[in-house]
Amino acid sequence: MATSLALNVTLCFTATFPTEKLDELEQNCAWSLDSGTGSCTEPRYCRARKRIAALMAKRVGEAETLFQLCLVSQHSSGAPPPTGLIIPQLPLAIDRGILPHDLRPVAQDKMATDKPQRIPMRERRPSSGAPLVDITGSVSPAGVSRPKHKRTLTGFGAQEIKSVEASIPEGQRAAWSKHQAKPFQDKEEFENEVVRHIETTLARSMFNCNESAAYSAAGLAFRDRLIMEWNKTQQRQTFEDKKRVYYLSLEFLMGRTLDNAMLNLNLKDVAKQGLSELGFNVEDIIGEERDAALGNGGLGRLAACFLDSLASLNYPAWGYGLRYRYGIFKQEIVDGYQVEVPDYWLDQNLWEFPRHDVTVDIQFYGHVEKSQESSGSKTSANWVGGETVTAIAYDMPIPGYATPTTNNLRLWSSKAASGEFDFQKFNSGEYESSVADQQRAETISAVLYPNDNLERGKELRLKQQYFWVAASLYDIVRRFKKSKRAWREFPEQVAIQLNDTHPTLAVVELQRILIDLEGLDWDDAWNIVQSTFGYTNHTVLPEALEKWPVGLIQHLLPRHLQIIYDINLFFLQSVERQFPGDRDLLSRVSIIEEGQTKMVRMAHLAIIGSHKVNGVAELHSDLIKTTIFRDFVEIFGPDKFTNVTNGITPRRWLHQANPKLSELISTKCGSYDFLKDLTGLNELEKWVKDEEFRKEWAAIKRSNKARLADYIKRTTGVTVSPDALFDVQVKRIHEYKRQQMNIFGVIHRYLALKAMTPEEREKQLPRVSIFGGKAAPGYWMAKQIIHLINSVGAVVNKDEDIGDKLKVVFLEDYNVSKAEMIIPANDLSEHISTAGTEASGTSNMKFVLNGGLIIGTCDGANIEITREIGENNIFLFGNLAEDVEDLRHAHTYGKTHAIDPELLKVFDAIQAGKFGEPQNFGSLIAAIKDHGDYYLVSDDFSSYLDTHKLVDESYRDQEGWITKCITSVARMGFFTSDRCINEYAEEIWNIEPLKVGA
Repeated sequence: MATSLALNVTLCFTATFPTEKLDELEQNCAWSLDSGTGSCTEPRYCRARKRIAALMAKRVGEAETLFQLCLVSQHSSGAPPPTGLIIPQLPLAIDRGILPHDLRPVAQDKMATDKPQRIPMRERRPSSGAPLVDITGSVSPAGVSRPKHKRTLTGFGAQEIKSVEASIPEGQRAAWSKHQAKPFQDKEEFENEVVRHIETTLARSMFNCNESAAYSAAGLAFRDRLIMEWNKTQQRQTFEDKKRVYYLSLEFLMGRTLDNAMLNLNLKDVAKQGLSELGFNVEDIIGEERDAALGNGGLGRLAACFLDSLASLNYPAWGYGLRYRYGIFKQEIVDGYQVEVPDYWLDQNLWEFPRHDVTVDIQFYGHVEKSQESSGSKTSANWVGGETVTAIAYDMPIPGYATPTTNNLRLWSSKAASGEFDFQKFNSGEYESSVADQQRAETISAVLYPNDNLERGKELRLKQQYFWVAASLYDIVRRFKKSKRAWREFPEQVAIQLNDTHPTLAVVELQRILIDLEGLDWDDAWNIVQSTFGYTNHTVLPEALEKWPVGLIQHLLPRHLQIIYDINLFFLQSVERQFPGDRDLLSRVSIIEEGQTKMVRMAHLAIIGSHKVNGVAELHSDLIKTTIFRDFVEIFGPDKFTNVTNGITPRRWLHQANPKLSELISTKCGSYDFLKDLTGLNELEKWVKDEEFRKEWAAIKRSNKARLADYIKRTTGVTVSPDALFDVQVKRIHEYKRQQMNIFGVIHRYLALKAMTPEEREKQLPRVSIFGGKAAPGYWMAKQIIHLINSVGAVVNKDEDIGDKLKVVFLEDYNVSKAEMIIPANDLSEHISTAGTEASGTSNMKFVLNGGLIIGTCDGANIEITREIGENNIFLFGNLAEDVEDLRHAHTYGKTHAIDPELLKVFDAIQAGKFGEPQNFGSLIAAIKDHGDYYLVSDDFSSYLDTHKLVDESYRDQEGWITKCITSVARMGFFTSDRCINEYAEEIWNIEPLKVGA
């Protein structure tokens, strides 16, 4: 029993009852009856017969209470409670003086430590068909009993589920099967579900159902359908007990869910017809959904593509992330500046399921106490004190395409472990303090990437990362423990992939769980840890590799710092044995970076704690092995390091984002099979010269451009022509991505146009430069780039001399849904990062797959795209990665740093105040002229301008341009996330697909 009242059994012997009264009480003693006989199965407890008579004669009621307490005391050893009893009865017994003096202290102690629990007041009559002791749920057919399923935190393992299933009578199984929810299959059933949700779930009717309510109802209908598949998938994966992969990513940039669910379930036509009959347009309904604000850039979008592919390929997988209440932020442009406001995306989020029974208490701060075990052979560590925050799970179903498999994304939300509200403080007038604990706890999962320019911001970021990985590890470990397997089998059942360095503390946390909580030896535990984790690196910039101050970790996670020091010690000892006397090597590979402020190098910890490390493009993987991780290649050997080139899901980035083009492709490829095997696009090359096909291709492109032009007009007030070349750069704003070079190029074009005669200007190709992306709240230079773009646009777009020859647009609050509109409309996309700085990039793949061409540097995946589609179908420029360091060295230590003359003209225009106050943009100019031009804008600017001239010439030849576009799409089969996932599964995770029956 959860509340134990284990009183001394002598309570039963303190008085005697008359025989007839004792017989009467025995008949109500549920735990003492044998099946069908009515005889006492525990006669030793009934020796009270001889000793209760005197008390019974004086105080019958008190004796009955004492007898009830006796029953409670026996129930503490495992018997069911007597019916009708309210626990505890101890206060009544003490008040009435029933308990002997020597037992009162014991009872009072129990009252102080045990929580009251009420047992339902429901009487049961003895059954001749089934023993009362077995019936804890509803009464089954005569002679049959079955366990009552009670959902617990841990749920059931495969064997427990099978045992429960086997014990359920056939009649009950048949009834359950008869009334089990059935997924809608056609228009009529879909309409029925939508109307039911409108009238019951939303409490509306035909007369007050607007588009928002219709979206909710349609979304709930599809959510019901997904959950049916989700249940089957989870049951199947639990029954089979196969190895699963757990993908840990701080970002999951999911985009809209309703449209994705419609397409993956192949029910969009059903929904379109059904909603039309109910008076709604399906695209308007889809447009009501707000993007899930769970990410910012390519890292989160890659994770979302991977979840889609994992489900579509039937791999058993879960994603783990954080449920950001306000996202990263909603971007607004005010007077040309980025302004961050909260993103209230959860206000109408239909797709999550709160799991209030799945909670984990996460510890912070405190201190470590060490003690010697009784044998004296081992020292144990106990992390005590500090603050506790509760993690609550929220689940989101992830449907696969053309398969019933529906995997899970589990997100964690934070709340105060002490509760949301302190009533005592509130009653004493401390109103703000009464909710302070909850407010402090909620900040952990409030915002993605809190501003870390302040020390408190750094602490919050680290707190956020540990909260997330600790809750996820707890969940993964308890799921493994249900299988009752030995710990050495953990890597055979669990693969954990670290998406960048953000989840690296998971390495330390798993080691802590194994040695501190599960009692494993260090070496055994560390072998398990290393065999479990894989690490994906996403950068070659040393400054982008995460480091945390040792003092901060000591303050926030004292036990983890001890474990990090031990990991580092054992690792450096092994390196010393391998490379004796090389002190510089030890310093370079140490997890601890020495200096005025000691730092923990998270990338080093991730490498040491993983069995595989992968880059995300061929160039990137080569660079990390020859630059930032070169020493680790020497230590571990090259086999530990591998490459898995990134990819994208064609379901969202072609079929969902560009349905007309997807449909056209399907007519030439014979089916939509290319969405599961993207190499099927090769068939398009047969149709490159087909005139009718080319006309349809061009018409779809212009339609997409017209749609984007309409959106630009509605949101910015700027009128653009769909016949102009749409030049697009939409991605996270960062100096290495060189949006500043793009806008400098736009200014150069504007100045050239202004210098022309009207006749010369009329001959120029119309162009629309489209920008979008967010700058981190604390990244001042990136914010200045946004300000310059908007300031240039404000001047250019109003210049009547220029007219439609050049327009500059910045689309605020760029997200997945806006990308799905922008990318199909692109003619040219810019991927112009400094060579050797972009790990891979996936937006380049999306633009090409939608029939656009690239202008870019020899960086990231641009190189592999060039290899696949051909050099004639991409516009490359700029210095190569191997030249970058020499150029930077020359900038810093050379006698002079010559700035490109054409770039100086741009700077002169800015400093002359043509685009606003010159001091607003002085830092952008100074970074190039005075501070070494780290990102080589000046070195690449001339090549950049020349390549844009080549773009203009190529675009004038529309027939040649269309040929390039069709050929490029036909050769993009390699860049699918399905191929990526299969490579991860084979080379890193060692998992197999597990199909779910329809």
